[in-house]
Amino acid sequence: MSYICNMKQEINPQETSRAEAFRLWMSSPMPMVTLTKTFDVTPIYKMSQRTDMKFNMLLCWCIGKAAKDIKEFYLLPEGTTLYQYDRLAINVIVENCKGGINSCDIPFSDDVNKFYCDYLTLTAQTASECKSRWLEDHMIIGTSAMIQTELDSIVNQYSGTFNNPFLAWGRYRKEQFKTKLPISFQFHHVQMDGGQAALFLERLQQEMNELRNQ
Repeated sequence: MSYICNMKQEINPQETSRAEAFRLWMSSPMPMVTLTKTFDVTPIYKMSQRTDMKFNMLLCWCIGKAAKDIKEFYLLPEGTTLYQYDRLAINVIVENCKGGINSCDIPFSDDVNKFYCDYLTLTAQTASECKSRWLEDHMIIGTSAMIQTELDSIVNQYSGTFNNPFLAWGRYRKEQFKTKLPISFQFHHVQMDGGQAALFLERLQQEMNELRNQ
């Protein structure tokens, strides 16, 4: 499924299914909603062990796969305006060579090998150059992995500057024969309602499960 709109385009909220949400939440001082779900990430863990592909990369790829056919993910409220995009990218936080951090946008591809190649190349460049990489013509899904400890939930700050959907997690947990990971998902209420967010989380688990067939 694709949403053709010349990469980024301002749209009239009243001509979309988000008209009522735009009226109710666009001027809200705190329009973000956070849902947390514990996932069975065993398929990601096993594929990572089998192929040497990075666990975090595989999780980011599954996030893109789960989001790509949900039309609300292509909408972004900014200021008093609603924009629509026609392509997705996943943002990751990279520790740079000076000990600081930078952001790196990675274009999403259905091809896991293509996404993996871009992930390795772009994160390495970001780390060595200590310079954030932004894709202005992509709808960005933010991520952050804090693997130094196990976390039950993460509620991100809301600055009013970044309204993009955002997923965050800590270190995965080994439980008998399964590997579990709580993931927090933050989204702007103008962009989507709880129903679409819940559908995304269900699809995310389904995409993880599909890795058993890769």
